[in-house]
Amino acid sequence: MTSDTTHSETFDAGLAVRRAVLGRAHVDRSLGNVSEFARPMQNLVTEYCWGTVWTRDGLPLRTRSLLNIAMLTALNRSHELAVHVRGALTNGVTEDEIQETLLQTAIYAGVPAALESFRIAEGVINEVRAATTDSDSARV
Repeated sequence: MTSDTTHSETFDAGLAVRRAVLGRAHVDRSLGNVSEFARPMQNLVTEYCWGTVWTRDGLPLRTRSLLNIAMLTALNRSHELAVHVRGALTNGVTEDEIQETLLQTAIYAGVPAALESFRIAEGVINEVRAATTDSDSARV
């Protein structure tokens, strides 16, 4: 956040990027279902993660997505990995790029973690394919 940017502006910018990457429905559900106890964490993630870091010009969104896939694999964070695989596809990352990122991560973060991440990523990719096929069929 620059000195000319308010917390509210950074939060709003973060909310816009978060919705663009993860989908409006997912983000609105996350924010709408949050308890009062967890609300400060959702606000922190939206303002600082999405509003301060994801809005920076230094890396394109697709690169940030690939980095997240690698880091979440290394950290064994299955739920967040699934969310970010879906976001990566939204950001234009290809299935091949996700596969290559997971293979690279296997070497540096461990094969067991990468095996689990391959399983999760494939499940998300298949869900997205099915949804795309269903929406294409509905247009015919």
